[in-house]
Amino acid sequence: MTAVARKKRAAPKIDMLMQSDLWKATEDVRPVARRAIREAAALLAMPAAELAIVLTDDSAIRLLNRAWRGVDAATNVLSFPAKRAGDGPPLIGDIVLAYETIAGEARAEHKPFAHHVAHLAVHGFLHLLGYDHVRDKDAEVMEKVELDVLRRLAIPDPYRRPARP
Repeated sequence: MTAVARKKRAAPKIDMLMQSDLWKATEDVRPVARRAIREAAALLAMPAAELAIVLTDDSAIRLLNRAWRGVDAATNVLSFPAKRAGDGPPLIGDIVLAYETIAGEARAEHKPFAHHVAHLAVHGFLHLLGYDHVRDKDAEVMEKVELDVLRRLAIPDPYRRPARP
């Protein structure tokens, strides 16, 4: 592979912003989220890009959800696609993760917090790239990519529900 080809497939530059101290109480998930996004970018063979991951809480994400989607509720992840002209890799957007919702979902679904963060980071990243899950067909495509990435990370299928005893 030439140096030019390698440069085009450089890992995305990921800025991490911790806006809530709640994230400090857990294992450091920043490398987990970074690795998940880098694996997704490698799988999709995408060119160099830049994005930000914002680690926040339910009250902050609720305000964002209300302002941008008209939904007055907290959610686990929001994605805000963006385009930046100029030198350097394109800014593809921001992924916002809400601690309390993610932690509660991980507990309720009996899965490691880090695994859930990785899944939601990939999910948010795919939204930045234009993937969606409004229609069933689009949801199947998006879910397949998520599962391919999570397999590369040795994370179990988050959509499979455990069998009941």
